[in-house]
Amino acid sequence: MVNQQITATDIGFTHADFAALLDKYDYHFSPGDIVAGTVFSLEPRGALIDIGAKTAAYIPIQEMSINRIEAAEEVLQSNETREFFILTDENEDGQLTLSIRRIEYMRAWERVRQLQTEDATVRAQVFATNRGGALVRIEGLRGFIPGSHISTRKNKDDLMGEELPLKFLEVDEERNRLVLSHRRALVERKMNRLEVTEVVIGTVRGLKPYGAFIDIGGVSGLLHISEISHDHIDTPHSVFNVNDEIKVMIIDLDAERGRISLSTKQLEPEPGDMVKNPQVVYDKAEEMAEKYRQKLRSQQDGEQPADETAAETPAETSDETAAETPAETSDEIAAETSDETAAETPAETSDEIAAETPAETPAETAAETPAETADETADETSDETSDETSDETSDEISEEIPPGTEEFPAATEQKESALVSAE
Repeated sequence: MVNQQITATDIGFTHADFAALLDKYDYHFSPGDIVAGTVFSLEPRGALIDIGAKTAAYIPIQEMSINRIEAAEEVLQSNETREFFILTDENEDGQLTLSIRRIEYMRAWERVRQLQTEDATVRAQVFATNRGGALVRIEGLRGFIPGSHISTRKNKDDLMGEELPLKFLEVDEERNRLVLSHRRALVERKMNRLEVTEVVIGTVRGLKPYGAFIDIGGVSGLLHISEISHDHIDTPHSVFNVNDEIKVMIIDLDAERGRISLSTKQLEPEPGDMVKNPQVVYDKAEEMAEKYRQKLRSQQDGEQPADETAAETPAETSDETAAETPAETSDEIAAETSDETAAETPAETSDEIAAETPAETPAETAAETPAETADETADETSDETSDETSDETSDEISEEIPPGTEEFPAATEQKESALVSAE
């Protein structure tokens, strides 16, 4: 009897003692923590996860992946151990809510920032379009391509399911903005094949008061009015017509801004030949280009000819063009593409269209369009209108005229009138 009493005293352990011990060694979990957990029960709309808490944690199906899934089995397996993000604190039942989607989301933004830093070209499939542009997914994140940065002659609705090469324009995790450019990816690829002082054959695709847009192998370059001829020209319309085939020399390449600057002025055998007899310029284009290259080499060697003007040097010519050309022009300089460009973008079948439910796509489109379209339009083109000069041109060219350009003829007439009056 005595022995039994002693034994009961030695091993006695009440429920209160047990609860106190659990509290003493209990782990405290906070929202935002990343913990290891084991799947021990899959349910129709979620799963129960053991993370070492008093009560099994729960992960709803919508938090299992950054992509849309229909069943938990697509992502999780029973007894699988992996990382989970604690989404919310304990509810009234002491249960935590977990997420895998948040972990994938954070890592996707990290990867996208890295790709932008590397200036990488990525490929993505269009899963929706709207009035502002097209929607794609990059690393599981929804990205937006503004209409002004889609370089294809296809209707936007026909882009569904098509895979496009893209460059990053904006990566902003805080504002949830991922903006991309198809045009810049194509321009960079084309520009890698071009060289400064190279003579190329191009087609006039658009005429503006400040110059002509020339299609050269699928990308557009700007032939500024100051680079057409040594003689004064009131308007490019007096020299060119839309769809004219001409020879031009590349005087500047800016891959980062997608700008190609062209010149016929440097190809003139005699000043004013582009106005008087353009065919002479085209016939002697290679010969004059070689003289121009020799002139550049002489400048580099410090042997600049005495009669050579500063305007003929490539760096200063580029600066002059940049100063007289509106800012929008640099972004629109490659907006037009030929059929060859469209052909290089592979078309995908309807079976390859990204899986999106009808409910999600309109919602995503509506959520994405107002903010991103408005912001991007403001960033890229302030007064962008469609180019009426060519039915084949599907992309916009900025209508803005550089300061002073449109008033130049009037200013000249006033000066001449003043001279006559003075006489």
